[in-house]
Amino acid sequence: MKSFIACLCAVIMFTVIFLTGWSMAQGTPTIAGCPIFPADNVWNTPIDHLPVDSNSSVYITSIGATTGLHPDFGTIWEGAPIGIPYNIVPGTQPQVSITFDYNDESDPGPYPIPPGAEIEGGYASSGDRHILVLDKDNCILYETFYTWPQMDGSWQAGSGAVYDLHSNALRPSGWTSADAAGLPILPGLVRYDEVASGEITHALRFTVKNTRKAFIWPARHYASSLTSTNYPPMGQRFRLKAGFDISGFSPEVQVILRALKKYGMLLADNGSNWYISGVPDPRWNDDNLVSELRLVKGADFEAVDESSLMLNPDSGQVISSPQDPDTLPPSAPANLAGTAVSSSKINLSWNPSSDNVGVTGYRVFRNGIKIGTTVNTSYADTGLSSATTFQYSVAAYDAAGNRSKISSVIQVRTQPHPSKKFAIGNRVRVTENANVYSSPSTSASVLGTKPKGALGWVIGGPWYANNRWWWQVNFDKGPDGWVVQGKLTKP
Repeated sequence: MKSFIACLCAVIMFTVIFLTGWSMAQGTPTIAGCPIFPADNVWNTPIDHLPVDSNSSVYITSIGATTGLHPDFGTIWEGAPIGIPYNIVPGTQPQVSITFDYNDESDPGPYPIPPGAEIEGGYASSGDRHILVLDKDNCILYETFYTWPQMDGSWQAGSGAVYDLHSNALRPSGWTSADAAGLPILPGLVRYDEVASGEITHALRFTVKNTRKAFIWPARHYASSLTSTNYPPMGQRFRLKAGFDISGFSPEVQVILRALKKYGMLLADNGSNWYISGVPDPRWNDDNLVSELRLVKGADFEAVDESSLMLNPDSGQVISSPQDPDTLPPSAPANLAGTAVSSSKINLSWNPSSDNVGVTGYRVFRNGIKIGTTVNTSYADTGLSSATTFQYSVAAYDAAGNRSKISSVIQVRTQPHPSKKFAIGNRVRVTENANVYSSPSTSASVLGTKPKGALGWVIGGPWYANNRWWWQVNFDKGPDGWVVQGKLTKP
């Protein structure tokens, strides 16, 4: 009886949503407060007005005109969740080491994969074993393919990709990702919460068995040896025909079909024909999804030519309407910090800026002069003079050329050239009472104090910290550790 009442309540809720047209999902899709790419990203752009691709009919035939749509997501099947889950972590989540089979086309680790991370198909799966991790504080998306835990706590995967969700930047041309097309996975997944809200505001991810040895924008990679133009390239977009009648479908399936009419779906991987991807959720009705979506046949779709949307082949940003130019600058980068890592190199880092459309990159200034640009929130300044103080600031810019205010200015001093006063194995003597530290820093633990005249052997160093050089000494008596160079001499 309780199950019947729960189901009845769910039906009533969906009926109210769809009859009233009420929707919680407005504008850019978000998860845990993060935008799933900017509002003008190709994933989030309607394509119901675009022309039909000239090869549409042959694509439909090669995939299967009479083959029905299938949900590659749901609740549980044979003890494993159906679909591709994602993990949400804080910015403080410890990062772990990870290695890749396709190392030359993967973004290097470490990745913040949490203990017990949800894996596509479950821990025993022998399938694609995707892991998706969203850093909710920094809005960074990490995705891996064929991912396996190792005995030492690290991970091994086929490939991996990292995305700044505030950015429209695509992967390098020719690179794979955690998906064969070189595209991100998370933005194309059907999620129960957005279906329950009454609207999906992004394109969906789907697979077909045979693809062409080619890719088109926004895809970055192909995974086929077939060259016939009868087969669709990776990145090809399809949509449900506008005249397809969805009135006889259940409310939740109608949400999916409306999204397929307005936003369509992007070909992202080789797999079963007309399989659309989503997130496992115990609230799905598997029977409804499978039985209803299979009624939507391949012939009910058409391939779309979305080339007119492309602003830049290396960006997922679409061409803005000339009636609505972007004039708003990004916010200024915050918390700029610098570290001198050597006598000629300073590393900079800062918090990402935000923008109404999307941040394209950052300009880095040294002593008021621009020295470079980057799409990352870090920069390495090299070739510097030793023992010299430099001033740094950063500004963000967007695709429309709007520039943020300059960040706060910081000063960083390069290290002096490495000390040559001692060498490993030298005999040394303490010139005056000297504290012995656990590490080369005055904030480290004091292990003891050596009196004037104490003798020992140099076993480590030099190390520069607190504007001074340090040496690690193995003393003849008492505790060993790090001592400031100024309190040591050769006997």
